[in-house]
Amino acid sequence: MHLLSRFGSKASTALLLLAAQGISQTIPPPNLDIKSLGEVILAGDFDAISIYTSIGQQEGYSSNGTQSVLSQLPNGAFDVLSSTDASIEAICPLVVNSTLMGIVVGGNFTSVGGVAARSLAWMNATTLEVQAIGGVQGTVSALYCDEDNSMLYVGGAFDAGNSTNAIGWAAGGWSSLPFAGFDGPVSSITKAPDGHIIFGGSFTGLGNISSSSLKNPESQIINLSTANVTARGNTSTAGLGDPRNIVCPSNSSDGSSDFLLADNTAGSWRADLAFGFEPTKLRLWQTSQSGKGTKTWRFTAHPLNGILNFTTTDPATGDLISCSSTCPLAVYNASQPYQDFYFVNLVGMNSFTIDISAWYGDGGGLAGIELFQNDIFSYAIEAFNEPTCETSAVRSDATATGSWYTTPSRESVSDYLTVVVGPTTVDNTFIVFQPDVPQSGNYSVIVYTPGCLQDSSCSARAIVNVTGSLTEDGKQSFGTTLFQTNDFDKYDIVYQGHVDATTTSFRPSVTLRPSGQQPAQLVVASRVKFGFTSTTGGLNGLFDYDPNNHTVDYATADFSKSAINNAGTTLKPNANVLALATRDDTIYAAGRFSDDVFENIMAFHNNNASSLPDGGLNAAVSDMYSLDDFLYVGGNFTSTAEGNVDGLSNVAAYQYSKNVWVPLGAGLDGPVGAVEPMLLNISQSGGPETVVAFSGSFTRILASGSTPVSRANGLAIWVPSKSGWLANLDVPKEALAGQLSAATFLPNQTWLGAGTIESLGLAVSGAAGLQPQSGGQVALSRLPIDITPSDVQSSTRKRAVQAPQNVTGVNTGLYYTGNGQNVTIMGGHFTATATSGSSIENLMFLNGSNNNRVTGPPAGMDASSTVLALALSEDILFAGGTISGRVENTDINGLVLYDMSTAAYRAIQPASLQGPNVAVNAIAPRSGTTAVYVGGAFDRTSQDLSCPVVCMYDTSTSQWNTVGTGLDGTVSSLFWRTGSDLLAAGNLKVQGNQTSLATYNTGSQTWSVYEIAGIPGPVTAFCPATTDGNHMWVAGTANNGSTFLIKIDGINVRPIADAFSTGTSIRGLQIVPLTRDHGSSQYLDNDYALLVTGQLNISGFGNAAAALFNGTHMEPFILASTADGNPGSISQVFTSQTNVLRSSEGGHSLGIVILVALCAALGTIFLIILIGIILNYIQRKRAGYKSVPSVPYADKHSNIRRVPPEALLGNLGSRPGVPAV
Repeated sequence: MHLLSRFGSKASTALLLLAAQGISQTIPPPNLDIKSLGEVILAGDFDAISIYTSIGQQEGYSSNGTQSVLSQLPNGAFDVLSSTDASIEAICPLVVNSTLMGIVVGGNFTSVGGVAARSLAWMNATTLEVQAIGGVQGTVSALYCDEDNSMLYVGGAFDAGNSTNAIGWAAGGWSSLPFAGFDGPVSSITKAPDGHIIFGGSFTGLGNISSSSLKNPESQIINLSTANVTARGNTSTAGLGDPRNIVCPSNSSDGSSDFLLADNTAGSWRADLAFGFEPTKLRLWQTSQSGKGTKTWRFTAHPLNGILNFTTTDPATGDLISCSSTCPLAVYNASQPYQDFYFVNLVGMNSFTIDISAWYGDGGGLAGIELFQNDIFSYAIEAFNEPTCETSAVRSDATATGSWYTTPSRESVSDYLTVVVGPTTVDNTFIVFQPDVPQSGNYSVIVYTPGCLQDSSCSARAIVNVTGSLTEDGKQSFGTTLFQTNDFDKYDIVYQGHVDATTTSFRPSVTLRPSGQQPAQLVVASRVKFGFTSTTGGLNGLFDYDPNNHTVDYATADFSKSAINNAGTTLKPNANVLALATRDDTIYAAGRFSDDVFENIMAFHNNNASSLPDGGLNAAVSDMYSLDDFLYVGGNFTSTAEGNVDGLSNVAAYQYSKNVWVPLGAGLDGPVGAVEPMLLNISQSGGPETVVAFSGSFTRILASGSTPVSRANGLAIWVPSKSGWLANLDVPKEALAGQLSAATFLPNQTWLGAGTIESLGLAVSGAAGLQPQSGGQVALSRLPIDITPSDVQSSTRKRAVQAPQNVTGVNTGLYYTGNGQNVTIMGGHFTATATSGSSIENLMFLNGSNNNRVTGPPAGMDASSTVLALALSEDILFAGGTISGRVENTDINGLVLYDMSTAAYRAIQPASLQGPNVAVNAIAPRSGTTAVYVGGAFDRTSQDLSCPVVCMYDTSTSQWNTVGTGLDGTVSSLFWRTGSDLLAAGNLKVQGNQTSLATYNTGSQTWSVYEIAGIPGPVTAFCPATTDGNHMWVAGTANNGSTFLIKIDGINVRPIADAFSTGTSIRGLQIVPLTRDHGSSQYLDNDYALLVTGQLNISGFGNAAAALFNGTHMEPFILASTADGNPGSISQVFTSQTNVLRSSEGGHSLGIVILVALCAALGTIFLIILIGIILNYIQRKRAGYKSVPSVPYADKHSNIRRVPPEALLGNLGSRPGVPAV
């Protein structure tokens, strides 16, 4: 079935709902009640951070050679449409009759989306269904979809059909080009303004894989001597019924070694081989046994089970005849004992059957069978090479050194060799292939690699080194590396060019050996093919093809009539054109070439070739892309050919309108391999714009002017609208990782790309804001700060509870609101940029009440310090950690005090803490007092006050005070359960008794073990679940190395089993409120969740920096990564408002209780008043009181006239007399 008919004409040009909708499955919102927490900041060690919103989002970019076809989601993230097992080098949309039929993908892969597809595949634009485009052996490097002619042009280093390195595809099938390809690889294809198709590469002429130019084309014998040979209908005569008699025929005429069938019986002869082959000639030797012989026969190929067609020359007439099911074999002739039959079609097989249907005399028989092939193979398994009984001393063979063993083929073309190497054997393990090359000439050298799915070895495979020595003078050699992680069998063309013939003094060879890039590696070796390629000559890296001229005889054509062809021939030999681009009526060609005029880039206009300004560029150009008024180029150059333009380090832009080279900043610090377009939303207010992505082997964007060096791990984005690198722009942006190897725009301007690129999230380092959104969603925001991990080595242990390790990023933070200010304080091990432009080390203040001014403390703390804990006692900031330095003429160690009201270090600093590895991990001021309790890893103060693990500092006296006795170990957390009870968590001993939790009573001044069983190791993270801490959460690393997370309800221990896998480090726990209830659980109230932060490896998911536990499921929440692509971490989530907890009795918080009590009191008063009114009404009713009748309003004046006012009021002023008794 043709692909176009399969996918149909309804594959809409709108595809692609992909851009608008995406295909990823979204994740339910977290429903966090962010508003109740005020401002929320995530602090940690990361350079990119994102909310987990869709399945598959956590999958990191690949570095093992696998790549993906990608689209972009509305939020800028990349959606994987389909993945391959190796590189993608080209992609284009094929449009037929104004309808998008599908996306063509080319490269060096063997599978796309799990579908076996070698080097070339088709993806349905609507359903994303993948269909293999078979027939390509090698690598596809270039694609051009010609909409005008509904034609696909394919270029690369491959064999396909009757063509090599270039072929056409139309109407659902291969369409061989009239010139049958090239004698060297094709790297780029474009369309000229006149409709011609321009090919660029490293070829010297047109060519094909036809072996007609070989003196003896069917020269290599297929080894039947090691096959499993069987027969049916064979004779029982001793010595003549053995089917193996004829696998190595000779010219013996006595018939003693023939194979015969029983008299007057039809029969068959079958050979099953352990490798695949494509025969081109069959030679049958007729038996000489007493008038017997085979008269007619047929050849059936397996596993196809098809009867094949042949041509042969009739010995009697000399005529060329054809046959299939009844092929004739001439009677025995001693002068010509065999007859040759040529296969009409090239068919792959691993076994075959010859059925004998008619015979001469009494029965049929054969004296010999031989199969030949055009291609020259050398097999890793020596038994598959040419048989020793058939050939001269020089034959194809292979020599394996090391502990190789045979692996059955399963789904591969043949059995193959396998070896597992380690550090001690990698240098002494290799295999050398030596083919028998019969004739000097141009050859394609192809290395076959068996797929890894069939033997389940994908995870153990890696890269191999392949080298070759191909000419006796040593001038033609090569070296390359190949990935062996292919899912299915693949073919890599590792060389195309001249090869000397095999002689007694020289043999061409190819050596395969492990790369040694990983400690243990599994290596496979199958076979190497040398395919002869004829060539016309007359070209040098460029070819101008007119698809509308069908009368050209390319074997004799004059290529110089084309300016493009002619320009190539004027270049120095071995020109390599790597990139082509067209703008208006001008074609640009770039690569690795030169002459007296052109250097690595040239232009063609009006059939004339011209140089670009300053003679071009001084080294090779790998790729280029035209956008608006600029041609963006990438390679490994440093300037123009004449050296007059600075800043062209590996990247440059040619401006069409001004005919000048324009630097892109100062360039990159390494070579560029690909230049491709992308869509990014830079302005945030408008839509996405086209930017240019440079991918290659570089690590930094070079400093330019006042712009410092920026990190760029193989990917750098140039933003034309801002004339700057994305990494240097002060705008909210996505952090991108990986590389972009190919990209295209569909007819509706939807972008599709290919490679390993992915969005890691918001590009921020160390700290990010968290804001509420509608529908229960949350969003990340960039803070007005600039943080980078410190370049100075940290001297800390993480919390000083686990094994020592470097800690970078922001570890902790809090808010200061005293004196009418709004200051966010952050501490850790980092470098930040102050508003003044100076550098800040490890402690930073963001003043929201002063236009977000960023400042740091005065000099004093060493740059190697790490802040692990912060706390405020009125206006005094306590900063603890692995802090050292000298402040106010006082040596500090572990703790430093900073006065927020004066923005300076406190004049009197605490005496420094002493011990083997001093670290302050927790600080807990005691409410209503001037006492501040400090916990961590220390023994005493510099004033020789014994104060192990926990010590109290009194700000009123500026003195340390001992906190009880008998406590030892390391504290990770401190929490005041009541005004007098302090809870300590960590790796502790109380009076010699090991514990993870201990309590201190300020009244009795004694430490006690917190009596709870079931905590399997030191506690590294703690949070209360209730106001009094009777219910709490603890986490850490168990004594067996696993991670534990436990809810403690009074005396009950409730572990969360199997939530995390190896590699988890929990650094923070926090109860957070929800806007929507979850299901009931014994762990949490329905309107609360547990926020877990750190460097998490969630079981069944993978890496995350934060997760939400709802009582039943651990849901990924925040993903983070560092600049080098490793997983990032979140140490703490701090908020501007305190999260009010409920009491351990299960009641509500204190505020809620007071509100309810107030409402109840008011209700009671109202009820008493109401009852009083009712009782008063009843009493008056019983006493005979009646209501005053309602009198019409008009009558009140008449009553006034009846009783004059003076009669009522006239005596008010007189004193009354004494009452009469």
